[in-house]
Amino acid sequence: MRDASGKIYGYRWVVLAVFMMALAVNQLGWITFASITVEASAFYGVSDLAIGLLSLIFMALYVLLFLPAAWMIDTLGFRASVLLGSVLTAVGALGRGIFASSFAAVFVCQLLIAVGQPFILGAITSVAARWFPLDEQGTAAGLGSLAIYLGIIGGIGLTPILLARMGMGGMLLVWGIASAVACLAFLLAAREGPPSPGQAPSVLARPALFDGMRSMMGQKDFVLLLVIFFVGLGVFNCVTTWIEQIVEPRGFSAAQAGLAGALMIAGGIVGAVVIPLLSDSVRRRKPFIIAALGGMTPSLLGVALAESYWLLLASAALFGFFLLSSGPIGFQYGAEVTRPLPEGSSNTLLVLMGQISGIALIFAMDALKTADGSMTIPMLGLVALLAASLVLSLFLKESPIASPVD
Repeated sequence: MRDASGKIYGYRWVVLAVFMMALAVNQLGWITFASITVEASAFYGVSDLAIGLLSLIFMALYVLLFLPAAWMIDTLGFRASVLLGSVLTAVGALGRGIFASSFAAVFVCQLLIAVGQPFILGAITSVAARWFPLDEQGTAAGLGSLAIYLGIIGGIGLTPILLARMGMGGMLLVWGIASAVACLAFLLAAREGPPSPGQAPSVLARPALFDGMRSMMGQKDFVLLLVIFFVGLGVFNCVTTWIEQIVEPRGFSAAQAGLAGALMIAGGIVGAVVIPLLSDSVRRRKPFIIAALGGMTPSLLGVALAESYWLLLASAALFGFFLLSSGPIGFQYGAEVTRPLPEGSSNTLLVLMGQISGIALIFAMDALKTADGSMTIPMLGLVALLAASLVLSLFLKESPIASPVD
């Protein structure tokens, strides 16, 4: 962030780094059991659905807690909010390791991690706004979002390896220690803002939470963005949850489905780094939102219909690249078109849309699959929703803040 004299504080990267650590371990806590559903079901003697609930409760609790989280981020600051979320994550993750033999205890600890999620996840654009100059805020939001994907891919990829080597208790304790380290790092290193923030009027003079949200809902571009996030994030949550069931009827194995899912996240990691940098460099948001929706629509069609393995992997990687790179651009666009309204509120509302639609689409996909388990028909429905979102994105106006200044 530049101060009144134009100074940029290098410490902004330290703050962003410890925030990314806190966000990554929280998302790792969410996804821990996704890649070991069968093993966890056998270990605890419960159904696959019961193991699935360990992840689904994150979406449900986000819907219940988004208002308190948005209020805390916008009123008390992102540091207090993220610290609360980090403490809950660390306590819950350590508890899972200590009481790993009891499914009831693990479920309660998982609830703690889920409660902490909205207090961390809703702060991405607040960190960017308080510490980074305008021409770096898209990049900062992209790196913040990158932490989500790193946590997911780490949880999916490393959990089975740790489980095989250390058992359920050892694996969960490792993730608990990692969460505690991230919490301590954030506590010691995070600061609410630079000594003399150059954008003080835009980040400090804010309306009350509900007044701000009402004003946001009256802005056409933000409402269109909410609809786009409702579809995009919902599709992501749905596809990542059902990736094995989506491809298995076409003869692909669980290992092949896992690689497709990993490539989806890997593509998103690349996109989350590259696309926000390009967006900041040309000071445009709308073209990148349109391009993302235009790219993810045919690539999801490939995931839905591909019969050859190479086409499935290519489609999954491209889908992840376009979809997950659009997240930080969308978050930053939402903050810019609603400024000086609070970034925490816009960020939280956008994520809320994806959590609500994720729950609905996950159950809809299961209900609409055919007798032989095929999800092709509901997948085509998701493609149609993305195509409709692409049309809606054409009606967005360019961000007035991201546009070049003559």
